[in-house]
Amino acid sequence: MNFMRQFFAILRLNLSGAGQRLGSLLTIVIGVTCAVGVLVSMLAMGTGARNEQLGDVRDDRAVLTSVGARIMASSITRDQASTVLGLPGIRKDSDGKPIVTFEVAIPIEARRRVTGVRFFFPLVGTSGNFRAIRPDLHFTAGRTFKPGLHELIVGNPCVRQFDGFALGDSRSIRGSDWTIVGQFDQGKTQQCAVLADVDTVMTMFVRSTYNNLGVRLQSPDDLDVLRAAVEKDPTLHLEVRSERRAIEDGFKQFNALLNFVGYFVGTIMAIGATLGAVNSLYAIVDSRRRELATLRAIGFSSAAIVASVLCESILLALPGALLGAALAWLFFNGLQASPFGYSFKLAVTLSLAVTGIAWALAMGLLGGLLPALRAARVPVTTALRAS
Repeated sequence: MNFMRQFFAILRLNLSGAGQRLGSLLTIVIGVTCAVGVLVSMLAMGTGARNEQLGDVRDDRAVLTSVGARIMASSITRDQASTVLGLPGIRKDSDGKPIVTFEVAIPIEARRRVTGVRFFFPLVGTSGNFRAIRPDLHFTAGRTFKPGLHELIVGNPCVRQFDGFALGDSRSIRGSDWTIVGQFDQGKTQQCAVLADVDTVMTMFVRSTYNNLGVRLQSPDDLDVLRAAVEKDPTLHLEVRSERRAIEDGFKQFNALLNFVGYFVGTIMAIGATLGAVNSLYAIVDSRRRELATLRAIGFSSAAIVASVLCESILLALPGALLGAALAWLFFNGLQASPFGYSFKLAVTLSLAVTGIAWALAMGLLGGLLPALRAARVPVTTALRAS
């Protein structure tokens, strides 16, 4: 009898007795379900955060910062900003002016509505043409800020999440009262955005440089044109990145932390599930010692026995993997989360489900390895003594 015939014969024999070992099998399935469900739901935080970060990204927008600096730590002089206005590749508005916004970000404080917990986020000072570079921004109440005045406009997520952001409210910043004169929505973002006149913010906080410049390109292909022009000018020590790249770089550490937490917790659960599977499979093998020894006695190879037990272990992990991924999607997909103050919705995607299933099959393989080797070493004398 060749290997494959032996393998399938033993596998059918193993699975046919599943009803008699229901308790051990349920232990494996439940353990794998919990491990996969936790892993997928934890990784859904990272996926949801990236969806939030990149949800409104446009290919025709670029960000300029000082070389090697993150946006909040970047420093661009007024002279450099003026030079950028004359570079090629930048779209112009209806008045023939280049669409470039000068921005500076200052951390300010607010308190969450329900918990009262303090949270810091940036007050972004921006130039008056900000709507030309953010066409997805539209006002739902009030008006835009006026240059030179202590006026703020806020995103509607601020109104929903924090106290003191209603239209007409006054907020104390650096000892001065700033009035909220407008509320807006911008794309699908869940983040609180607060905008004000850039020159007023810089005067208030005694700043002489911008953090970054936002640029609307004529087309996505003009990114390289703009980058080449910046690199060619010796007075511009600036770095040009696409909006997507700039955001990814800015959130690299945050996303890495979310992925670490997801895989760390998932690994702990996987170890527990694997150990549970090992114990259950050991019990199954022990209950079939006479049966396995008989197979060895009549000529079945050890390799076929090992392969069949491993396959059984993987097949037992598969229902748990599917159930765990399904439960993660049912209970956590679209759930609002705010780790470290950053708000987003969890996203359980097909790729995460595939990752969870692959994780479960690996658990099944590792969990079945030692019991499979033990099954292959069952002495033939066990069957002979029993007969």
